Amino acid sequence: MNNRSIFIIAAIIALTGNAQTPADKVLYKTDFESANADSVPEELMVLAGQFSVKEIGGNKALELPGTPLEDFGALFGPAESDGVAVRARVRSESTKRLAPRFGVGLSGVSGYRLLVSPGQNALQLLKDQQVLASAPFEWKPGTWTSLHLQVRKISEGKWNIEGRAWADGTPEPKDWSISFEVSEAPPAGKASIWGAPYSSKPILFDDLSVISLQP
Repeated sequence: MNNRSIFIIAAIIALTGNAQTPADKVLYKTDFESANADSVPEELMVLAGQFSVKEIGGNKALELPGTPLEDFGALFGPAESDGVAVRARVRSESTKRLAPRFGVGLSGVSGYRLLVSPGQNALQLLKDQQVLASAPFEWKPGTWTSLHLQVRKISEGKWNIEGRAWADGTPEPKDWSISFEVSEAPPAGKASIWGAPYSSKPILFDDLSVISLQP
């Protein structure tokens, strides 16, 4: 490895806060650039909501309209149970004191969700609709927010559900914002995105990926 390669790797780690190990494998990835505008990619399983690809500022992203003011979601990637992570970037805006809620999920429709809840200034971990843990988080309207949620087995009969979020332009945190241990095996299911446009502003999703973690 020459000095230039070492410098590049060091720069990546400095920007992201971590580096994907050789054993990690990308199972699914999309930035929607190859998708047709005003369409829904075939590999996306929409549960509810009028999701569609939009071209914004020369780039494409998946848009959830600002109305109606309900919770919506979509599934993507292979069905996995543990040793898996989901990542995505999300952007929306606030209206006066109203703000959206959005996030990513694993283990299918009733699985684990990592949600940014600006109304509570919090990052929340849920199992279906039940809040398991919460951490302070200051959302910045009008900017991209990155999210990372993963499920990994730590010992026989124990799993860690870990998540973090950070604003675009800032390094990915090295520590988890939320870490919650469970003794029930995570169900197999697809990764997901979730959005509730309570501010009546569209929610944009981009750079979705599902990753098989190093054992």
